[in-house]
Amino acid sequence: MTAEPDPAPESPDAGEWWARVKRSALPQGAAHWGWWAGGLGAGLLVALLATTLSGQRTPAAPPPGSRAEIEAIVRETILANPELIPEAINRLQEREVEKLLASNREAIETPFAGAWAGAKDGDVVLVEFFDFNCPYCRKSAEDVDRLLKEDPKLKVVFRDMPVLGPDSEHFAMASLSAAQQGRYRKFYSTVFAGQGALNQERLIRSVRQAGLDEGKVANDLQSKALQAEIEKNMGLGRALGLTGTPSYVVGNRILSGAVGYDELKLAVEQAREKQGADRA
Repeated sequence: MTAEPDPAPESPDAGEWWARVKRSALPQGAAHWGWWAGGLGAGLLVALLATTLSGQRTPAAPPPGSRAEIEAIVRETILANPELIPEAINRLQEREVEKLLASNREAIETPFAGAWAGAKDGDVVLVEFFDFNCPYCRKSAEDVDRLLKEDPKLKVVFRDMPVLGPDSEHFAMASLSAAQQGRYRKFYSTVFAGQGALNQERLIRSVRQAGLDEGKVANDLQSKALQAEIEKNMGLGRALGLTGTPSYVVGNRILSGAVGYDELKLAVEQAREKQGADRA
């Protein structure tokens, strides 16, 4: 349960800030969602073993080339090589993920205003779903920065997904305001470089350090358009089966958790190689 924020500071402007912040709170999102494909493995396993477990008598040899003969060969192959079952399940899940990403590609990769970094028309797009209150997101921010510095063809799209309570939601709203002001990366870096709990004083300080228009941010904390963008990101997270933050989408892969620089780099390289193979 998220702790209540500290009392508002005594300065008039800070007090007004936090009054507006409190009025702008979004409905609290769930911190975790179940894996959308959790039943795939069990379903496929039942289907593959149905023939194995049916009947006790040894049937007569089916006619050569018949469907019965083919099914018998498949049955014998599975019994002799049970490791094929998890391999088949994994492959099925990969195909389902590819279809899911393909059907949502535009919504996932199209940034909100200036909530992106890197190459405007990058050949590979890495999408990060994150929460400012997530310590793993803070750690992973360094990995994303390194990728951007080393890969001039990479585009990174940031999706604020505040799953850790009201304070996360306030910072996400201010973040989207920064995106509209062309200062998204500055605000993102300022917050993750700072110390201490996310609260009203930290929010005001971060806005000022990032050079944002304070009046606009204060108004944007009540913006229905920005609330809709947050809800859109949360909906995408649910649709993709994301179980927390950070989570990444790159190419046809979904990566969950602070996977580290090497894994992110590999995923970008694989996406780039697949694009090249598709064009060949």
